Formats: sequence, C-alpha cells, structure tokens
Amino acid sequence: MLGISYIKFDAMTYVIHFKNGRIAREGRGLSFFYFTPNSSIAAIPIGSNDLPFIFNETTHDYQSISIQGQVTYKIANQKQLAELLDFTVDQNGVSKKNDTEKLNQRIINEAQTTLSAFIHGLGLKDSIRSAKTVETKITEGLKTSPALTTLGIEILTVNILAIKATPEMARALETETREKLSQEADQAVYERRNFAVEQERRIKESELNTEIAVEEKKKQIDEKRMEAEVQKANNERVLREMKVQADIAIENQRKLLIEQQTANARKEADTQGYVLDATLKPYKDMDWRMITALSNNPDPRFNIALAFRQLAENAEKIGNLNISPDLLDSILSNKRDDH
Repeated sequence: MLGISYIKFDAMTYVIHFKNGRIAREGRGLSFFYFTPNSSIAAIPIGSNDLPFIFNETTHDYQSISIQGQVTYKIANQKQLAELLDFTVDQNGVSKKNDTEKLNQRIINEAQTTLSAFIHGLGLKDSIRSAKTVETKITEGLKTSPALTTLGIEILTVNILAIKATPEMARALETETREKLSQEADQAVYERRNFAVEQERRIKESELNTEIAVEEKKKQIDEKRMEAEVQKANNERVLREMKVQADIAIENQRKLLIEQQTANARKEADTQGYVLDATLKPYKDMDWRMITALSNNPDPRFNIALAFRQLAENAEKIGNLNISPDLLDSILSNKRDDH
C-alpha cells in the first residue's frame, strides 16, 4: 500500500537494507517496514553450508580416479560478500538471482585446482591410499586461497569420502591384491611350517643337548667316583706303607733290643765265664784225687766208687779181684734206702 512493505528474516540470515544506494540498516534476523521504490535488500545466510563434490583426476601413471568428498564452509564477512555477489531478495524474501550456486562453484574450482597438482604427482595405488593427505591439501589450499579470502569465506572442514579407480582398474587391483594376499598366505603357511620345523629342530637339539649334558654329568660323576676310589686306594696304600714302616720300625727296634740283649747276655756270660774261670783256676792243675779228698764227702759209697775207679784205672796191674756179695748188697741196699 503506497509502496510500503514489511519484511522479516530469521536469526540465521544477515540482512543489509540499502536505501537510495546507501545502507539504511543491517544485522541478523531483522524485521522492518521499508519503502519499496527506493529500497534494495540483501539477505545472506550466515550458517554453515555443506558442499559435496566429485572430481575426476589422472594420476602420475595415467590412471583415472574419482575423488568424492565434502567441503563445509560459512560466510564470515557477509557485507564483503554482498559487494561481490548478488544476494538481493524480493519483498517476499526470495532471492532474485541464485549466486549461491556461483559461490559453491568457485569453492569447488579452488578445491580442484589445489588437488590436481598433488594427484598428478602420485601413482594410482598411492592416490587411492591418500585420503587424509588429500583432505589436508584441500583444506590448506582453500584457507590460503586469495579468491575465497576476498569473498569473505571461512573453510571449516574438508572430508574425503572415497577415492576410487575405474571399474576395470579396480577389478585389476582386486585381482592383484588377491594374488598378493594368496602369495602372502602361502608365504605365511611356508613360514609357519618352517617355524614348526625350526621349533622341532630346536626341540630335538635341546633334547640332544640335554642328553649330552646328562652324559657329561654321568662322566663327571664316574670321574669323581674313580678319583674317590683312586684316592681311597692311595690312602689305603699310604696306610699300609705307614703300617709296614711302623712294623719295620718295630722290628728294627726289636732287632736292636735283641742285639742289645744278646750283647748283654754275651757280656754276662763272659763275665760269668771269667768269674768261673777265676774261681776254678786254682783247681786247674790239681789232681782230681786231691780235689776229691778236699771235698770231704762222708758217704762211704762215694769212697767205694772212687776205689772202684782207681781199680779200673789199674786193672792191667791186678790179677784177681774178689768182691763179696755182702759188700755189693750193702752198697745197693744203702742206695735203695736213700731212695
């Protein structure tokens, strides 16, 4: 009515009201009346936006890959963006142009430009395995892009969802991978068998070492036993030698004793002989008849015996000798009486 309209925006929209080409009001979530003929309103979303993308690139080994991901960004400087792109809305709040798509395309172009040089320097396998590196490269490229800085855009995150080769190459890689996994499985089986054989060898070697150690211990025990027996024999020999030496010493002492006793007996005998010789020496040269007479034996039989002996000595001088039976009988009877 009379060109006056009312408009209202939510809290996630930054509003700039231009009146006669100059900013009359600005801010987020505004609602106001305005005069339509001399007013222009720009409505810029201030929330984060998710921008999906798919890039087709060629690797260093001339293989095609597709890179699928998403860029999350927000408009940090709404006023600066409004000066470069058209976010004007009509009286119903609907954008007159779709410059949001233009902004998204510029972001995608910057992301692809940043990524291309990096992918071209990698091989197919390295490219497929470089998702995190690709994320980092795109993030750094977008944050340092002069074009996006001029637009007042802030990059929040970059996520790589998939990096894929063509279906034919994917099948080839799968075949190669299967073959490699099969070889690795065979290698693992071989290593496991080899490990089992090695363990068996070690076990047998350990058993042999144990047997060798046991035999060595037995040998040491036998040697110790033999040493003990030899030592025992030596000790017994030494004891026998000591006993023999003791017996020899005893016999030598006994020999010396006997020699000494013999010498003493000889000396004693010599002494007794000397005494006897000295005692009998006065009678040595005397006639036995005188010695007999000196004995003064009163036994008549002794005298008769001496008489008979003298008769016997002078038998050749005697013609006849008559001895009466009475005399013999008296001699014999006296002998029987003595007994």
